[in-house]
Amino acid sequence: MQRVILNNGVEMPILSFGVFQIQDEKECKQAVYDAIMAGYRLIDTAASYLNEESVGRAIRRNEIIRREFHVQL
Repeated sequence: MQRVILNNGVEMPILSFGVFQIQDEKECKQAVYDAIMAGYRLIDTAASYLNEESVGRAIRRNEIIRREFHVQL
């Protein structure tokens, strides 16, 4: 996955997986988990989507180090 270095020195992926309108908890958790397993490391979400618990559970479910993820709110 290609990455970009931001002005503050943070390096992040240029491609994200969005969870807008995935309201079913199980579906969201599985979709995010599958995206992570496919190589996504940037998750695009927002508090207004009301699915941040599912996103967090999917991130915790895998064995990839948390600091490798970026969660864009």
